[in-house]
Amino acid sequence: MEIDQRRMLTLNTAEYNKQGEYVLYWMQQSQRAEWNQALEYAIQQSAELNKGVLVVFGLTDNYPEASLRHYTFMVEGLQEVSSQLAERNIKFVLEKGEPDQVAIKYAEKAALVVCDRGYLRHQKQWRSNLAEKSGVKVVQVECDVVVPVETVSDKEEYAARTIRSKIQDLTGEFRVKVTTHQVGKSSLNLSYQGLEMDKAPEWLKQLNIAKKPGPVSRYFKGGTSQAKKRFKQWLKDSYEHYNAHRNKPHKEDISFMSPYLHFGQISPLWILEQLKGRRGENRESYEEELIVRRELAINFVHYNPHYDSYQCIPEWAEETLEDHKQDERPKVYTKKQLENAETDDPYWNAAMHTMRETGYLHNHMRMYWGKQILLYTNTPQYAYQVALELNNRYFLDGRDCNSYANIAWLFGKHDRGWTEREVWGKVRPMTRNGLERKIDTEAYLDKVKALKKKEKS
Repeated sequence: MEIDQRRMLTLNTAEYNKQGEYVLYWMQQSQRAEWNQALEYAIQQSAELNKGVLVVFGLTDNYPEASLRHYTFMVEGLQEVSSQLAERNIKFVLEKGEPDQVAIKYAEKAALVVCDRGYLRHQKQWRSNLAEKSGVKVVQVECDVVVPVETVSDKEEYAARTIRSKIQDLTGEFRVKVTTHQVGKSSLNLSYQGLEMDKAPEWLKQLNIAKKPGPVSRYFKGGTSQAKKRFKQWLKDSYEHYNAHRNKPHKEDISFMSPYLHFGQISPLWILEQLKGRRGENRESYEEELIVRRELAINFVHYNPHYDSYQCIPEWAEETLEDHKQDERPKVYTKKQLENAETDDPYWNAAMHTMRETGYLHNHMRMYWGKQILLYTNTPQYAYQVALELNNRYFLDGRDCNSYANIAWLFGKHDRGWTEREVWGKVRPMTRNGLERKIDTEAYLDKVKALKKKEKS
């Protein structure tokens, strides 16, 4: 299979280095050894150049807001990548250093550099630095969306309703199986050495990163095989109930794919392949989340330079929140009280406890959790800061395009004005009474109690 040209972008004007020792794939966003178009393109190019493929990953210990929780999950996945690549006669090097600097180092002896694509500010800067400082051709391949971002739209979209038809019209063209290519020349004999993958627990402790929150491997272990196992179990046990139960947090008939998608450990195209042949509301509902909503979030981060700040919310939302800035709050809590789940709301406390201990929270409770922070803090600007900080610190899938879009949604992004009320103004509210009407709150609290009991065992 040829990689669709719309997924590819040459980042500089340099040429191939035919004296290079290998084709370099700088892996950063798409952390998987299968269903990875950047990897497969590198393999195709290596066959034409009669070179091996070297895959390099740069491990920085100052990644924004990441902790031992995030690093452990990521490295669990990279250990699997290393072994799977070795089975394909491809050498994998995990080297400590700033990702772009590691890539630039290995580009010196490369015939060609291939990279995957990231959308966050620092990810874009890394690729820009590589393209500028590398003396060899750099090709970026977009691997972690169904439809490439600029192919869908050349501007920031206002809401799901404005992007939905654009994505749906193109999905069929890109909904293709990613072919696995044979490697012509092994690179396993290359002498480059990085961190020893079997000693990960040792060097993870030595990284200059926050050690808390800690790993959550007992709940979520990283890796493509783990993602596939979870998804197939969901198809077997919960798929038929997805649409009916997806807003019922005590049921959890959800696929839990977001952490694996965040780290690029699973391809959205692989997920779509598993849904092939299925029809009806469950598939439509799931694909709405996987394609339309997720890629709306990526569109937002790609085109909005203020995606990680209060400045990104729409003008109408900013105005109404400012109008209600002085409204009396039911009770104001400190950030530490919120972090410790010390509010008067048992549902909010249960949600905060769950995300703090497991690194995950059902989406319906995420929305409720976030909306209440507007009530619990003294200004909308500070509410935004607290919500984003706690989201990124505790969730495995924090610091993701979806994270930034979801936090912005709490404050009116990708939404419309609602009936005006205190504190929220015209921004969509989610109240405690509303939660009690819509979900089985007692069942949810019982579920969290069972979680706490499990933690003690």
